[in-house]
Amino acid sequence: MQKSEAMALSVVLLAAAGELTQRIHEGVVARGFEGVRPAHGFAFARLAPGGATVTDLAAHLGVTKQAASQLVDEVVRKGYVERRPHPDDARARLLVLTERGWACTRAAEEAAAEAVRPWVELLGEGEVRALRDRLAQIAPYGPIKPAW
Repeated sequence: MQKSEAMALSVVLLAAAGELTQRIHEGVVARGFEGVRPAHGFAFARLAPGGATVTDLAAHLGVTKQAASQLVDEVVRKGYVERRPHPDDARARLLVLTERGWACTRAAEEAAAEAVRPWVELLGEGEVRALRDRLAQIAPYGPIKPAW
């Protein structure tokens, strides 16, 4: 692939990611979740499966532990996340979504479905699934760098 083609690919991927992030964020806010930012959603995605530590979250977001701690303080204060004793490490705290955090996550899933609907209409469901699968091969785990 030539340099100009690589740059063009980079630009369209970043534009698609930016638009998708914005549309999901707008959908979450429209569903009544004021005061959340896209960075919160990226954190919720890591916490949803079963919780995480600040260290896990920092690695997922590609930020320092201090930055992740600040984000955690914010979402705890807003009622989206709570700290619990870690079942395997007495020194660590397990961060888990509250019911409000789960509700916000469900709102984000609904907004994501709305945001990709035009892609499905344009490309077809099979092509969108193939796109997802190919991108997952390239970047299966992140980190997801939030825009603060």
